This record gives sequence, C-alpha cells and structure tokens, in this order.
Amino acid sequence: MTAAAAKTLAGCAREFADGHLELTSRANVQLRGLADGTAEELAARVSAVGLLPSTTHERVRNIVGSPLSGRGEAGCRDIAPVVAELDRRLCADPALAALPGRLLFAVDDGSGDLAGLPADLALRALPSGEMLLAVAGATRALRLPVHVAVPALLAAMAWRIAELPGGPGGQDGLLAAAATEAGVVGIVQAAGIAQAAGSATVRAGAWPGPHPQRDGRRALTVLVPLGRLSADQLDLLTAAAAAGGGDGAGGAGDAEDGVLVVTPWRSVVLRDLDPAEATRWSRAAADAGLVVDPASSWVGVTSCAGRPGCARALADVRRDAAVSVRIRADDPSAPTHPAGRPRALPPVPVGPALAPVHWSGCERRCGQPGGRVVEVVATGSGYRIRRTGLGAAAVASVGADGGEATVVSSSPVDGHRDLAAAVRSARRLA
Repeated sequence: MTAAAAKTLAGCAREFADGHLELTSRANVQLRGLADGTAEELAARVSAVGLLPSTTHERVRNIVGSPLSGRGEAGCRDIAPVVAELDRRLCADPALAALPGRLLFAVDDGSGDLAGLPADLALRALPSGEMLLAVAGATRALRLPVHVAVPALLAAMAWRIAELPGGPGGQDGLLAAAATEAGVVGIVQAAGIAQAAGSATVRAGAWPGPHPQRDGRRALTVLVPLGRLSADQLDLLTAAAAAGGGDGAGGAGDAEDGVLVVTPWRSVVLRDLDPAEATRWSRAAADAGLVVDPASSWVGVTSCAGRPGCARALADVRRDAAVSVRIRADDPSAPTHPAGRPRALPPVPVGPALAPVHWSGCERRCGQPGGRVVEVVATGSGYRIRRTGLGAAAVASVGADGGEATVVSSSPVDGHRDLAAAVRSARRLA
C-alpha cells in the first residue's frame, strides 16, 4: 500500500478502532474493536485511497507477491504488473466473486520466497522471461509466456479448487484447461519446482533486517510482534517508506510517495532505501518496539487474536506468547512486575534451528501457518503443545504421550517459565 493509504489506515485505527492494526497470515490488514455505526465511514475512507477496489470481490482478492518484486539478487522479474493484472481480472468477472474465500494466489518473482505458502494457484517467474503456472496438488506445471500467464491461471481456476473431484488427477485437469487457453512453452514436473524452490536464498519477507537490492539500495524488513501494529508504529513506517520515494509498483504512488509491503509473515517491507537511511530507520523501528534483528526470539512466533478480542478464545494467547518469548530459559529467578506479572526481559537470540510456533486460543487455530509448526493451543486449563509436520522422530521427542505435552499456565512466574521451557523444547529441530 502507498504511504498515503497507510496514513489513512493509521488515522482510522485511532478514530474508529482500538488504535492498532493486525497483520494476517494472508498479508491482509484488520481493524478490531470498531465503534458502532462506523463501518460505512471506514469503508469510504479506505476506498478513497485504493484499498477497497471491489466490494463484491474483496473476499477472493487473496494475492501474495514476492515482497522485493525482483529487486533482490535471487529475483528475476518485477511481478507488480502481474499482480495488478490478476487483481484487475479477478474483480472484473462477476462469477469469480463466488470463489471460496480461502483460495490463495501466489506470484513469485523467481526467488522462491513464496514456496512455503499453501497457495492454491501460483505463478513463478523464470530467468528465461517466462513464467511457471502451478496448481496445488498437480504433478506438473506449465511454462508460459508472461503475457498469457494470468489468463491461463484464470482458466485453471474454472472450478472451485476445494470442490474438485479426483484429487491430484483433477488438479492436472485444470492445467490441461489452462493449456488450451495459452501458448504453452513446456511442461515441468512438480518435483523439479519444489527442488528449485528449496534452493532459495533468505526470504526477505520472513527475516527482519536490511536486504540488499541489485541497484545498491536496501530493503528493510520490519517484523511486527504477533502481527499487532500500533497506529504510531505505522506512522513511523509510513515516514520511512516516504523516504524511499516512488518504487515503480505499477502506478501505486507518485514519485514522492513510498510503498509499504505487508507480508504473510506479519512483517512490513520498506523498499528502495539508501543504505544510510535503512540504518537510521532500522534503529528507529527497534526503538519503537518493532523487530529488525534476524536473531530475535520473536522470529517465527505467531498467534491468533485470543482473549479478549475473540469470544471463542480460552486464553489471552498474546500475553502468554509474549511472556514465553521474553523469559530466559536459564534464568532461575525471572523478576516480576510490581502487579505480579512477569516483567519483560530482553529477547533471547534463537538461531535458525527452531521451528515456527503458533499460539491459538481454541481448536480452530486461526492464522496458523502451513507446514512444520509447533501448535500451542489453549485448552481452558492450560495449553496443549504439539509438533506437526516435523516427522515421527521429532514428534516422539516432545513427550512420551504421542508427541503432546500439556502445561498449565497460571499467573505466577513459575507457571509461565514452565510454559516457556516446554515451547522452547518443542521448537528445537535438532
């Protein structure tokens, strides 16, 4: 979104909501705690800055693009025009408004940084100037000219993906339908795609800190702890984005307006910053409580809204996750807040050998990322901790009861320390 749009959102969060914005696992932005009778005015304001181009198709505009959009060394194409075309065509077809709201599209700049996302349909740029079209569950992918990539994707999406019969065979049938709509250059085995994606360099959207661009400038990834961004923090990031200026994002702003890229990893990427500016804004973001250190113990930690924001939640998962992150596992006497709550301690670097962890207030596990992850689910009397997607040996190492451990969270510090220790143990990959 443009800096102007971000400024409007910050103002709406203060005026209509609880003063915060929430970043979701689909790179969306939510406002919670809206006052009665404010929804219409809110919609009008965000529409005026281009954030609500279609009231009928908003549920299906789930498009994730590579945050650096070809600027990084591993990327090979600016995918902003492709994303804009896909969005425009989705909104232009009335029939597509009926697609499932959980459908996810991914447009990869060739770096493979979106390979870990559970996209239903994906386009990936190739060094040859072509694009790959892949459908979740299919055994093959199509190699296409760029100018027909979006029409082919929409042809592949002729039916609701989740309702297709026949499993993988049905998905391959979608690719066959797409092939009749486009000039197919070749067919690639899906295994080859996965292998190439596995060789991707550091994913800029997932790892906080500065990232080099090909032109000598920097992109700065700012992780938002638990995805909860205050209006003041957004104002800071907006000022940083404006310092970067125009970035050629397909007409999203003029030369004086920067762009903020919201990612599925609950971070914000600022692009096209001079190295000195990137350093200055990195320090300012850290001072404001945001994360710019890739070794921070906040990396890989996500949660749902929990109490009191969700009526279904059985615990204040954000509070407990924050305490768990900050408690030192080797500190025998974690000091307490005067009110009896654990006092925040400096984050402990965790390194890359830790699995992601998602805290959920109930069994619905809203916002949980796909793939290997440690689930911390509130039960009403504590938390159930379970490792998923990590292999049988890893699961067995968590506990003797089939890989699950239950820890009761209580207000005393010892309860939080036990919970933190159990979560840390479950996250270890080695």
